[in-house]
Amino acid sequence: MSDKEIMIFDEPSSALDPIAEMDQFMNIKEKIKGKTAILISHRVGFARLADRIIVMDNGKIIEDGTHENLILKNGVYADLFNKQAQWYDRGVAQS
Repeated sequence: MSDKEIMIFDEPSSALDPIAEMDQFMNIKEKIKGKTAILISHRVGFARLADRIIVMDNGKIIEDGTHENLILKNGVYADLFNKQAQWYDRGVAQS
């Protein structure tokens, strides 16, 4: 893990199953306290751990907020999250 103030992770868990992915992100979150991390992924189960979620489509921001706000909005993020939620069975990915 870097000692830089800002880190970018582009699909860092693409080769992991969803449970191992969640474990990895919990570990990353613990190690980056006080820093900024940008996590890019097509799987959204871990996004609940983020302070801010930005959903993009065709290079444009279409949604922006916390997990709770975006679930209540019932838009693209909520749809993706709910479709993928069954992959995560430790209670972390439930809305």
